[in-house]
Amino acid sequence: MNLQNLDYMFPTSVREVEALGWDYIDVILFTGDAFVDHPSFGTACIARYLQHFGYRVAVVPQPNWRDDLRDFRKLGAPRLYFGVNAGAMDSMVNHYTAGKRLRHDDAYTPEGKSGQRPDYAVSVYSKILKELYPDVPVVIGGVEASLRRLAHYDYWKDELLPSILAWCPADYLCYGMGERPMLELTRAIEAMRNPREIRSIPQIAFRMSGRWKGGDDAVVLHSFEECAADRKAFAENFHLIEMHANMLHPATIIEPTGDGYIQVNPPYPPATEAEMDSFWDLPFTKLPHPRYKGKRIPAYDMIKDSIITHRGCFGGCNFCTIAAHQGKFIQSRSEKSILREVRSLAAMPQFRGNISDLGAPTANMYGMRGKNPDLCGKCRRKSCLFPSPCTNMDRSHKRLLDLYSKVDSVPGVRHSYIGSGIRYDLFLDKDGFVDETSRPYLEELILRHTSGRLKVAPEHTEDKVLHYMAKPSFKLFERLRIEFERICRKNGLRTGIVPYFISSHPGCTMKDMENLSRNPSLRGIFMDQVQDFTPTPMTTSSVMYYTGIDPRDLKPVFVERDMTRKRRQKSFFFQK
Repeated sequence: MNLQNLDYMFPTSVREVEALGWDYIDVILFTGDAFVDHPSFGTACIARYLQHFGYRVAVVPQPNWRDDLRDFRKLGAPRLYFGVNAGAMDSMVNHYTAGKRLRHDDAYTPEGKSGQRPDYAVSVYSKILKELYPDVPVVIGGVEASLRRLAHYDYWKDELLPSILAWCPADYLCYGMGERPMLELTRAIEAMRNPREIRSIPQIAFRMSGRWKGGDDAVVLHSFEECAADRKAFAENFHLIEMHANMLHPATIIEPTGDGYIQVNPPYPPATEAEMDSFWDLPFTKLPHPRYKGKRIPAYDMIKDSIITHRGCFGGCNFCTIAAHQGKFIQSRSEKSILREVRSLAAMPQFRGNISDLGAPTANMYGMRGKNPDLCGKCRRKSCLFPSPCTNMDRSHKRLLDLYSKVDSVPGVRHSYIGSGIRYDLFLDKDGFVDETSRPYLEELILRHTSGRLKVAPEHTEDKVLHYMAKPSFKLFERLRIEFERICRKNGLRTGIVPYFISSHPGCTMKDMENLSRNPSLRGIFMDQVQDFTPTPMTTSSVMYYTGIDPRDLKPVFVERDMTRKRRQKSFFFQK
């Protein structure tokens, strides 16, 4: 391994630590993914941010938990704490299909090899570390910990589980996008602040023994035991959790569990543009760690030429975890920061001129916010778009169009494609285009930023099912297709449009899938994108699946749980 440029990387072995001349390590991060020093990977984001503030950070990627545990011992104990995550995905979603069949590959592992992380990886790693180093704090984070921070339905065990903090021996849980809380927690542990002071840090969760004795400013949920005995109680809990997760000024959440309680502190405010720039303007190499010696990491291949423009999503789809992890409010980078990254990417030897994705969870939400911030501060809506677009939302695409133009002007960039999803209800409504920037945006998207086919996600054709998904009427997709084909004809393009659909979502019957398959508006469209619904922790749809209740109004919902009938729903569309 070439260690000459190791100062720009993070050590993963004793040899690499020695090459740096380190006599101690502040923080050791254990992750279920291969380590890639790219801002699309959360481990790299936290490592780089802590490094920026002077901390020595080492990473142990995909440790072997089945042997003599040498991977957990090799670097010894850190000066401050161990950080643990399962990787970019929940380990159970990573391992199993919607039909609960074991996947045969893993995009986040060299050569796509499966089986390199355990089920419930956060808990497994944490238990090992606590057994080996009982006096060293363990901080858990990432998607798996974040979305299991409170009681949740686990599809793979088919049961309600308490907060991960009830069965994982971690001292603290950092949820959401973790740069700011992790820095503050690191400083607090280093300064040996008293536990009460540490427990006041925003955006962390922890388990306490005894009863909650705080003030009236917290939301106290039904206990886990009540939820396990009464599914309606769980639905009521989730309604409160989701409401506060989407508020600008949420309360502390308390969930009694066993002989104690889980406390989830409110998050930091949405990151400012300057803060967002500070997260990205760090010396990421944008490369896999040298330890992999040229081995292919499929997930890296997908994002190596991509640029992230913002975080968050205000779409509020019931089956999606993005807002639960990244937040509802859009946090955008400045044009200067994005363009600096584009120029840096264009200068890399392996770059071939095509940016594969200039986007985020929803690509065309860049720079969008409420016209009146005071109204946003009082709002309790989960979605700014469903059941109808908020009148306070500024849906102008001008800033995004300006950004596309500037990115395409950078020397070395031939094309900048939009690989992320878009929300067409941001520029279309039942009467046509929303404002003067809407048509130019769609034309720009189709003519200059679509590689192959334009992929969109109506998710279903039936309004009843779309209501349970919190998605707009299919009539909007019909309008999009008309405008799409008009633009293609005018410009002599033969580009296609590919809609994504979900089968077996709560509320979806066999008849609904039959109606979808026969919808005349889908004739002539290339179709192979039907995904079977998978209940994942901390989504409205998973609560519906488990309880048979819509947590929004506590009314009953039909749920298809039979695996044979679920497979029939998925395959129905392809039967002629």
